Amino acid sequence: MKEFEDLDFCKVDIDREKRTGYPEVIYGEGKSVENISQIMGKLIDHHGKVMVTRLSQEKADLLTKEYPLAAYDATSRILSYGGPERRYAGEVMVLCAGTSDLFVGEEAALTAEWMGCSVKRVYDVGVAGIDRLLAHREEITKASVLIVVAGMEGALPSVVGGMVRRPVIAVPTSVGYGAHLEGLTPLLSMLTSCASGMSVVNIDNGFGAAYQASLILQLASEGEKDE
Repeated sequence: MKEFEDLDFCKVDIDREKRTGYPEVIYGEGKSVENISQIMGKLIDHHGKVMVTRLSQEKADLLTKEYPLAAYDATSRILSYGGPERRYAGEVMVLCAGTSDLFVGEEAALTAEWMGCSVKRVYDVGVAGIDRLLAHREEITKASVLIVVAGMEGALPSVVGGMVRRPVIAVPTSVGYGAHLEGLTPLLSMLTSCASGMSVVNIDNGFGAAYQASLILQLASEGEKDE
């Protein structure tokens, strides 16, 4: 069996789900509607599902006419078609510091759901009002994996990391004022966090954080089956 489909302008990796557990995901920025549509068709043919990230509303409107079963979320800019039922035990919790960070938080949440995770959202719990976070303390400690999204100075993941014994994946966002440097300040803050064991993805990379969280639950699920 071929491991990819050659469409001249790209090579669709149809073997990726077999190798990694998840099919290829389409990055929508910079691609034409025509090219995205062709890639979507091949992935649906082989996997019965597809997800497109960073997709504009204009492109989504055209693609949903061609694929009426696809759903588009304007906040996360994700277009999804199909997807697995929940297949992992445990829960991914997505915490978001501020409402302005929701585009990244929802990218993480919808990606994790599409990959088969149960997702709990806890939004607008930034450290400027720490009581909002502490009100969810019991829920936070019960989550299996935590994705923590923050802009400004990026302090939230460090606080959460000191509260739990579970993997914390920190996501800096491009939301903030001048010296925030379009996300570089929270990125460096998270990389130098004193919370042990915390991992950090790139600026605004909610997708990457969700993928990592899904792999963690995938591994845990495989371990349970082996017992």
